[in-house]
Formats: sequence, C-alpha cells, structure tokens
Amino acid sequence: MPETDAIFERLAERNPAADADPTSLRMSVDAKARVALGCFSRGGRSRVPVPALDHDFRTAPTVTPLGVFLPALNETYLYFVQGPVTADALADVIERTGQQVAPRFPRVQTVLLNLDNGPENHSRRTQFMQRLTEFVDTYQLTVQLAYYPPYHSKYNPIERVWGVLEQHWNGSLLDSLGTVLALASTMTYRQLSPIVHHVQRTYAKGVKLTAKAMAALEARLERESDLEKYCVRIVPLSI
Repeated sequence: MPETDAIFERLAERNPAADADPTSLRMSVDAKARVALGCFSRGGRSRVPVPALDHDFRTAPTVTPLGVFLPALNETYLYFVQGPVTADALADVIERTGQQVAPRFPRVQTVLLNLDNGPENHSRRTQFMQRLTEFVDTYQLTVQLAYYPPYHSKYNPIERVWGVLEQHWNGSLLDSLGTVLALASTMTYRQLSPIVHHVQRTYAKGVKLTAKAMAALEARLERESDLEKYCVRIVPLSI
C-alpha cells in the first residue's frame, strides 16, 4: 500500500538519523501479552522434567510486561504491571526511562518514539497525547512520534526483545511475580541484561479528555500532512 510504503520510508530515514544524532534519543516502546501467574505449561523445554498444569484458569492473576528499548545503546528497560495497561501506564514508563537515562545524555533535545498503533497509545488517544505533551513541557524536550503501520509491529525493535524473553522463560513455571521478575532480570539481549521494575500503581481505565480539551491540545500537535496518524511532533512551550 502507498501509505505503508511512505511510513517505512520515513522510518528508514529518521530512525538511523536519530541514533546517530547526539541531540536525539530513540525509544522503542510496546507492551507484551499478559502472562498468567501459576504452574502452567508454556510449551518450552527444560533440562529436567517440570510438572505443570495443562491449561490456564480464568481466575489466575496476571502481569503484563511493558518495554522500552534504546536501539542505539542496546539497553532494555522492562516494567511489569499487574493491572490494566493504559495510556497513563505507557506514558509513565516513557517518562521513567527518560529520567533514568537523562544524566548520561545532557545534550538530548529530541526523543523519537517508535510505537505501534495500539488502542492506548495511538496518536488520537486523548490521554496519551495529553501525557506526552506534559512530558514535553516539563522536560523541555521535543517528542517525535513515529508509528509502525498495522500488521507491521514485528519491525518495532522492542519486538525482538519480547522474542528473546519468551525463549528465556518458556521452560520455567511462572508461578509468582517474584519468579517473573527474577527470570526477566537474568535474560540477555545483545549481551546486556535489562533493568527490571515492578510497577505497583494500579491504573484506571477509560481516562480521556473532553472534546473541547482535545481540540485545544490538538493545536499543539504537528501532524505531517500526508501521514497525520503516524508522524506527529510535539514541541515544548517556552518557559
């Protein structure tokens, strides 16, 4: 499709340029599927036989991994959420990762976000765009949103991290949150282990702006004329 080709053309230009620019930092962000906590078989292999249940139960507690990968540095930051993964959850992990790495990158002026067009983080999701605009103004950083088109999430770099994590823990029983955090901490991707966090906040679902508030916010969003949903720039207001 012409639109898909245009998106990839933009990403092919901007991603390597951001990685090479000392004033830019690229983050690849996404959530993995929820993981049921319990003695469930996950289809992996172990060196010793491990008794497991042959199916999941609906009442099992779950945890959802959220990831931020920095392609230029091969650094991974994993956040594990036990409640709903909302726009606020995604915005929080972006901000928290930015705070962790900021002391090492005093020259950074722009953050390029590689994202999928998921329901909680697409560029029309009012709460997500509100939170990013607050981030921009608080830290005086420009944010450039660069979305992958539908059915192309495999090209988002964080997806490769999820593949390694799945292989790493598939032969184990993820029977508790502690086990999940410990196993995630011991995986390696490109010879580096991730920084792992347990997110203790429970996020409320359905938080959104009114139509009037979003109309005002929209004035802050610089959407590229031919790819309005996929390429969006937010510039800070001067202090």
